[in-house]
Amino acid sequence: MLIPVFISVFVIFFIMLFFYFIPVGLWISALASGVKVGIFQLIGMRLRRVPPVKIVAPMIKSHKAGISLTSDQLESHYLAGGNVDRVVDALIAAQRARIPLSFEGAAAIDLAGRNVLEAVQMSVNPKVIQTPVVTAVARDGIQVMVTARVTVRANIERLVGGAGEETVLARIGEGIVTTVGSADDHKKVLENPDLISKVVLDKGLDSGTAFEILSIDIADVDVGKNIGAQLQIDQAEADKEIAQAKAEERRAMAVAYEQEMKAKVQEMRAKVVEAEAEVPKAIAEALRSGKIGVMDYMMMQNIQSDTRMRESISKIGNTNAFRTPEMKNEEQNKE
Repeated sequence: MLIPVFISVFVIFFIMLFFYFIPVGLWISALASGVKVGIFQLIGMRLRRVPPVKIVAPMIKSHKAGISLTSDQLESHYLAGGNVDRVVDALIAAQRARIPLSFEGAAAIDLAGRNVLEAVQMSVNPKVIQTPVVTAVARDGIQVMVTARVTVRANIERLVGGAGEETVLARIGEGIVTTVGSADDHKKVLENPDLISKVVLDKGLDSGTAFEILSIDIADVDVGKNIGAQLQIDQAEADKEIAQAKAEERRAMAVAYEQEMKAKVQEMRAKVVEAEAEVPKAIAEALRSGKIGVMDYMMMQNIQSDTRMRESISKIGNTNAFRTPEMKNEEQNKE
């Protein structure tokens, strides 16, 4: 009872294994299309871990388009990590557009990470790239904002190793800034925006890139801020702050000098008071030593009293005349 079951399982497994290694339907399709692919070639693809449909289907497509490709070429490209179907489509599109493109060149472009089919399509139908808003300042200080549309065509020969769209946009932005910056008046830029495209286009900005620039069209030109006036205002504000800081420094130095002078005045007054305090001591010493008599001292007092009376009479009407020296000193100390 078990032997027929084992035989049936073995037969089913053998049939599945046979159809796995030998895709009969794909082989028949290749023969019907005129593509010579042997059964052993299909088995070899399976052993090399290459899906036969990834090779045979592009071969059928290329054969119908009149392009001669071998299975070894397609297998080597697939094993290198390339997209076989996209490369074949690019070769067919290039042949229809009469663009010279070999399989090796298309495979190199595909392995370089670029979409070779899109590059061929861009060679036939140029692509329009819009730049971001490029801000530049003319010589009169007025800011000008420019937006440009760049029509580019893929250069098949420079796709490998050539710079991409970002480089093209950066160069165009640099050219716009240079052209606007060299204009004496921003009105000239507004009146003739085509001057920007002509100057930028004449610089050969597509050298070393994977594209060929066909035209540069100025889409929009707007006037921005008056950068020159703003810079002058900022400079004036900075100069004003510097002048204020220097004036404040001079004021602080003057205040410090004034306080220093007041301290010196007080010091001199203290010395005067000290010196005046020595006068009564000297008079007392003179009285003790007999250098002056009592009558001499009384006469001196009378003279001083007479002098003060004369000064008081001469200053009638002046309120300061009735102020004592102590009051005057106190007022000066408050000041």
